[in-house]
Amino acid sequence: MRDTDGETRRREVTEFLQTRGDAAPADLAKQFGVSPVTMHRDLTELERRGVVRRFHGGVTALPSSTFESLVGHRLTSQIAHKRGIAARALEEVQPGMSIMLDDSTTVLQLIGMLATKAPLTVVTNFVRGLRHLAELSRDHDLTVVGIGGRYDSGHDSFGGLQAENQVRGLRVDAAFISTAAVSDTGLYYQEDTTASLKRLMIDSATRTHLLIDHTKLRREALLRVAPVTDMATIITDTEADPVRVETWRRAGVTCHLAPPKDD
Repeated sequence: MRDTDGETRRREVTEFLQTRGDAAPADLAKQFGVSPVTMHRDLTELERRGVVRRFHGGVTALPSSTFESLVGHRLTSQIAHKRGIAARALEEVQPGMSIMLDDSTTVLQLIGMLATKAPLTVVTNFVRGLRHLAELSRDHDLTVVGIGGRYDSGHDSFGGLQAENQVRGLRVDAAFISTAAVSDTGLYYQEDTTASLKRLMIDSATRTHLLIDHTKLRREALLRVAPVTDMATIITDTEADPVRVETWRRAGVTCHLAPPKDD
């Protein structure tokens, strides 16, 4: 396997361990085409994040951890549910609004529907989303604002301090975001830089809408992004745990259950 940049490789190592269960560090180094020293550094970082546990002679993925999958994998996961969620989210968009979108593939489904709500100002750090918006803006009244910074190939998006500073300087009518895990009370993410940027997006919006498919309700992640009560709405799919949904509603959060939508 070809050597990739460190963050992408660490995601791939995590996904490999989640599938296989455990492995020896030396075998992982061969599998991913890096030196034992490099693999040792990767595993040390993953252990620090609470993603893996090392034991004598091996390493295993922790069952309670979440490490966000590579964007290529997420683009093909739960597509019908994500389309349905995006279709319901579109009802929260009105012509003339300014909206901010994160780098989630659920939100990406929403981008393809935005032309029907033009004119709009759309802000995002998602490179794939920016490309799609640029194409739409040729024929529709969409003002596209790109958030720049350090490029993360695994997420296909920009992040880091430059991105955070740009988001701090913006105020939008609504943000549409997703995250790796949602509990009864909070939104969580596994990576600190992404968690921080999502938090700032929430702070920069008058209203924030959480777009989340049911699989994220079965997961846990290390870092708390925000309480669920910071969300104007939570839009999930019809397979979501009804007990969890009722807990959110009792906390005063508006929840919508969207049916799956075929292409």
